[in-house]
Amino acid sequence: MADAREWLAGTRPRTLPAAIVPVLIGSGVAAGYGRFVWWRAVLALVVALALQVGVNYANDYSDGVRGSDERRVGPVRLVAAGLAPPRQVLAAALCSFFVAGLAGLALAAVTSWWLVAVGAACIAAAWGYTGGPRPYGYHGLGEVFVFVFFGVVAVAGTAYVQMSSFSWLGLAAAAPAGLLACALLIVNNLRDIRNDTAAGKRTLAVRLGDARSRHAYLLALVLPFCCVAGIAFVRPLALVTAVTLPLARAPLRAVRAGASGPALIKTLGQTGRLQLAFGIAFTIGLAIRV
Repeated sequence: MADAREWLAGTRPRTLPAAIVPVLIGSGVAAGYGRFVWWRAVLALVVALALQVGVNYANDYSDGVRGSDERRVGPVRLVAAGLAPPRQVLAAALCSFFVAGLAGLALAAVTSWWLVAVGAACIAAAWGYTGGPRPYGYHGLGEVFVFVFFGVVAVAGTAYVQMSSFSWLGLAAAAPAGLLACALLIVNNLRDIRNDTAAGKRTLAVRLGDARSRHAYLLALVLPFCCVAGIAFVRPLALVTAVTLPLARAPLRAVRAGASGPALIKTLGQTGRLQLAFGIAFTIGLAIRV
């Protein structure tokens, strides 16, 4: 049976910046308009983290019962490695989604009830990545959904629940967050490209092939800084994100040099650290108006 450390590893901590960063950025947008509400930001963070943990456990369960993780290169999976029964991993995923739903209901109650529909769509997207009869992650659409839900929905939604209105800046700031979340997924799938091909998982990396997947990763890591350059016309301090550029050096070098398999596990962690540092810097730049 899996112990506490293995269950924690099942949450895939390296991917959690994908949940934290959009909430930080959306809160930075709200603060820049003088409408930051800390407890609503905390609830939004609970929603985002619970969804991220839920999707990771759901992927563990779905891939495990399908047998597509039997020759996994990356961190151990609970079901595939026989560390936990599938029903327990499924229960962990459902509990995570339940927590996300409760926090989302609280936010909807103090803002707008149509957010319930958005929350339901988020949970459905989290499950449908590798679950259900036609998982979209198996058909090369993972990055599209990640950009939408960990970029546009998460950033603009976090800003909305604090401001009770949408802003163009919230939508513009969503692009860097979405792109960096895509970078995490691309490098993760690049690592597994050989085994995913054998298992019939047609991820975007499998569809693009090794070389073009590496180019896609480079773009997803560089374009956020280009987006910030445009936003700097109205939030000049957003350029503070430039201090995080050195953190991009190691993962870019590894991917360009052809790192593969287990070597990309380190690159995944480096990408997550860059994402988190970028998010903190960008949040500060958005929050302070000059």
